Amino acid sequence: MNHDQNFKNLILDYPRQALELFAQDEAASLGADARILPIRQEQLKARLGDRFRELDVPLLIEWPDGRREAILFALEEESDPRRFSIHRLAHYCLDLSELYATERVVPVVIFLQQGRVKANLLLGGERHSYLRFDYLSCMLPTLPYEQYMGSDNIVARLNLPNMQHPDTRRVEVYAHAVRGLFDLEPHPEKQLKYLDFIDIYSNLNDNERKRYELEYQEEAEFMSTFAERFRQEGVQQGMQQGMQQGMLQGMREGEARLLARLLSRKFGRIPDDIQRKIECADEAMLLAWSDRVLTATSLEEVVH
Repeated sequence: MNHDQNFKNLILDYPRQALELFAQDEAASLGADARILPIRQEQLKARLGDRFRELDVPLLIEWPDGRREAILFALEEESDPRRFSIHRLAHYCLDLSELYATERVVPVVIFLQQGRVKANLLLGGERHSYLRFDYLSCMLPTLPYEQYMGSDNIVARLNLPNMQHPDTRRVEVYAHAVRGLFDLEPHPEKQLKYLDFIDIYSNLNDNERKRYELEYQEEAEFMSTFAERFRQEGVQQGMQQGMQQGMLQGMREGEARLLARLLSRKFGRIPDDIQRKIECADEAMLLAWSDRVLTATSLEEVVH
């Protein structure tokens, strides 16, 4: 399971909502006018090196009126707390600070499993501490599901299956997550995309899916209708693209046959190697060769 990619997509699709859930203390002061820019693609791999995992998703927060200095949020997901390295995260944040010439960097770690992790890093000697590093931690399995079941934050609703709830309520949690997705996300493509996200982290068995269809008939029917409609739209779009491609292919084949006929009438039998060139040529090349037929004195002058 590629949790890194799942959460990277989630954060990049919904950056503000991600910060509001995973970094509540800092997000509360951002304000509606703050501009959030994902800068993942702007990182210079040669400078950051291979020490850092691909998941790290920096978000740059800017205020258009310039009243506050920009701030960087460095988010990463950690599936297993035992694999978490505070030293690696500290290195990453220091490099971001140097690369973007700012000391306003907020590290955020999202844990998918509950466990003990090192909360801070303190470097020093006998008399003084010289470096202290802290980070914001969001351990999803400790968040109470009931607190977010009616949230208007789509990132919270999508993550309901990752929050704390008894196994006996798994179907209910799934239903609230799905309902949140369709209520809060208007675009069908993203609805389909994050329906997969909910399915992955809910991981309902066959009996639980049957319970869902019985206990939440309206939602289940809507999901079924939505999936079928989206599938039909995809089929129609594919047919249209196929027809266009077929028309283009047919035109190219027609040009090739016409050129071969002209060449055979003027120069006699066409050698196999030139026939293969004609069959592999694109439409533009075929048209160019056809223009040369009238003035050429040999096959080689036409096809070369």
